Amino acid sequence: MIQKSLVAFGLALSLAAGAARADALDPRLDGLARAWAHANYEIADKGAQGAAAAQVAADADALAKQIPGRAEPLVWEAIAKATQAGAKGGLGGLALAKESRSLLERAEKINPNALGDGSVYTSLGSLYAQVPGFPIGFGDPAKARSYLQKALAANPNGVDSNFFYGDFLMRQNDYAGASKALQKALAAPPRPGREIADKGRKAQASALLSQAQAKLR
Repeated sequence: MIQKSLVAFGLALSLAAGAARADALDPRLDGLARAWAHANYEIADKGAQGAAAAQVAADADALAKQIPGRAEPLVWEAIAKATQAGAKGGLGGLALAKESRSLLERAEKINPNALGDGSVYTSLGSLYAQVPGFPIGFGDPAKARSYLQKALAANPNGVDSNFFYGDFLMRQNDYAGASKALQKALAAPPRPGREIADKGRKAQASALLSQAQAKLR
């Protein structure tokens, strides 16, 4: 009986410690989210933007090494590297995009619902949609559609899930479908603490929606 009680007590301590680590992790994730939003939306110069995104990726990598069983830092590292890729362009950008994909695939194996908003699927889908296809890169419209639809299933009213699906449909010349998705992105509810990201993403959605509607005239 005593041994069983000690085992139960040990389990309770383990669970409590896990909860404490999760609680401690959240502020650091919020910090990564804010730093990435600043890099992605508030820095216009591509060189400076790439450097700021590289710092976010390094911070996320350090956090991932501290907590190797968690997917969330890997997702933020991947998102930051994707921003680096966009800022760098060319073959260097493609190499960073491949690193981003690998990180997201690792995160998906750990917890595909990391961050709770479909970010793993959204990010993978956007990579497959935007990276050139074979023989240059790994872009694949079928994989892009599959991942982005999984993102929408996980987060049907989200700004990112709808924006990137709209962006994908624009690339497929489905302007009516793109318009519908982008309108949903613009109507997405605000995310507390993500004001900069919401403002920036909705500005992108508005610009892309104008393009889609122009194609329909």
